[in-house]
Amino acid sequence: MTDPSAAQNAPVPAGGAALVIGATGGIGAALADRLAATGWFETVHRLSRTTDPALDITDEGSVAAAAARIADGPALRLVFIASGVLHDDAPDPPIRPGKSWKQIDPAVLARLFAINATGPALAIKQFAPLLPRDGRVILAALSAKVGSIGDNGFGGWYGYRASKAAVNQILHTAAIELTRHNKDSVAVALHPGTVDTGLTRPFGKQGLTVQPPEEAAARLVETLARLTPAESGGFFNQKGEALPW
Repeated sequence: MTDPSAAQNAPVPAGGAALVIGATGGIGAALADRLAATGWFETVHRLSRTTDPALDITDEGSVAAAAARIADGPALRLVFIASGVLHDDAPDPPIRPGKSWKQIDPAVLARLFAINATGPALAIKQFAPLLPRDGRVILAALSAKVGSIGDNGFGGWYGYRASKAAVNQILHTAAIELTRHNKDSVAVALHPGTVDTGLTRPFGKQGLTVQPPEEAAARLVETLARLTPAESGGFFNQKGEALPW
């Protein structure tokens, strides 16, 4: 349900559009629903490999075609890249978060980087130019606390950690360029916490605080609404607390 009073306190100018990439995933779907409920946007676009238009984040042609479709609508004020992979059951070979250097596989590393780092970079390349040069705009990408080099005290998960560290650097670099185009822009990497989705469910630990996707999405959206241009380029958790690189 849309909150009619929320639009009055919108962090972006009225009448624009939001875009969620990876909108059929657990967090992505909840984010799109939450953004639609705020009343801040005229339109909330939801894109994934199964939507129309379809968007395969690992295929630049697919990303460019989707961006061309989005460009015909209301001005894009928020882009949230919510795609990502930690594990899968692909046969060539399956992605698993290995614990040791003995389990490093170049094919798995390539796929982790393609989805978790190169894909967001392609999305930024195609969609960031659609963000207006005046008025507040927001660019965000889901990252993960395990992508923090400073916070890595346990090791393991080489490919996932490295690909998330890479997307942090990509987002930080894009924030600098975006600021040159729009001084009111905010571009951030966000750690959603541990969320009850297919991505994390096989690796949940007893005693770990696990949130439903709807709760995580609400916190992420609240954080985006509070962050300022002075914090653009940062890495934050779902509560808006800065995380070490």
